[in-house]
Amino acid sequence: MAFAVSCNQNQAAAPAAAAAQDSTAVAGSIVFFNMDKVMEGYDMANDLNSVFETKTSGIQAEIDRRGKKLEKDMTDFQNKVDKGLLTTSVAQAQYQKIQQQQQDYQQYVVRKQQEMSEEQQVMMNQIANAISEFVQEYNAEHQYALILTTAGPILSTPVVTGDPKLDITEDLLAGLNAAYIKTKEESKK
Repeated sequence: MAFAVSCNQNQAAAPAAAAAQDSTAVAGSIVFFNMDKVMEGYDMANDLNSVFETKTSGIQAEIDRRGKKLEKDMTDFQNKVDKGLLTTSVAQAQYQKIQQQQQDYQQYVVRKQQEMSEEQQVMMNQIANAISEFVQEYNAEHQYALILTTAGPILSTPVVTGDPKLDITEDLLAGLNAAYIKTKEESKK
């Protein structure tokens, strides 16, 4: 499932502009937003994360299934060897087969972990790109001198404290979600 983010989000900035009336920041101000709050409340981030978690669960279930099968095959083989039910040549052949299965399993796990890591990186890039594009459009409208981002619940960085009237987090979040909803509706057409 692919999600596209339109660069034409100017109309989506209108709801954000309405929310900006709570802020007393004027053109030329240095303002900030909390990235953690944006990531928690941004519908696109939540949607993409849900899709990613679903895929991850499915892949982990398949890894677990294959691991249990390999374990069972190894236990069955060991039991047959312990009971003397296999000739030496058959035991050696089955041992090599199980070693190959184990190697294949390990390669499968590594490959799937790499795929999921890459997919997660792509997802984060999509989110970062959408936020960056929206912030640029938002700033073109509001003409702030500088927009900082802050993160972290205890001692946020780089803005440790600031006048709440310069916090544009809610305004950005409203605009981002409006733009995302508009893009989703357009992609359904």
